[in-house]
Amino acid sequence: MRFRRGEAALLLVDLQRGFLHPEGFVAAQGRDVSACTEAARHCYALAHAARAVGMPVIWTRHVLRADHADGGLLTTELRPRLGEIRALAKGSADVEIPAEAGVEPADFVLDKPRYSAFFGTVLDIALAARGIRALMVGGVTTSMCVESSVRDAAQRDIRTFVVREAVADFDAERHEASLRAMAFGFARVIGANHATDAMASGEALFPLA
Repeated sequence: MRFRRGEAALLLVDLQRGFLHPEGFVAAQGRDVSACTEAARHCYALAHAARAVGMPVIWTRHVLRADHADGGLLTTELRPRLGEIRALAKGSADVEIPAEAGVEPADFVLDKPRYSAFFGTVLDIALAARGIRALMVGGVTTSMCVESSVRDAAQRDIRTFVVREAVADFDAERHEASLRAMAFGFARVIGANHATDAMASGEALFPLA
């Protein structure tokens, strides 16, 4: 799969306090967020590298209404604990992107109501307006919002490159299974060094994993 910088953007999925911070709602439920925090650091470095060569940077946040009226099955039946603790509520600290991410005014920040970055957002419009037909992807969690976004990108014939060090999950087995699934049918999984080299050179060819 060929990467061309002129048609590409960097998509960073749900790097928000709730998934990354030791006092966020995920850690408060007893889950280890250290892998996600480490992946976030790689994402921030990718954002810096992308801006340096003129690639657009897009951040998503999973945000629901304060009363969770738009939470749907996720907060009522699939993960009801999220509804009970009002996780991902608009205006809460958990939905904010950390200051160390270094979001800049020229970046896109898109709030989404579901796992996929495409569902219920203006991402399609933002990509079309810039002529974007390829995405480098990082974020959390690998098996949920990252994979959902990558699958939807593939269905739109958007070339998608998942940066291995820049994605993470709360469960190592789910993380690896998700990477295998994406590499098999939806994207190329590449290393961070390969990603930054491709950004810098402007073009690269990534073979089947």
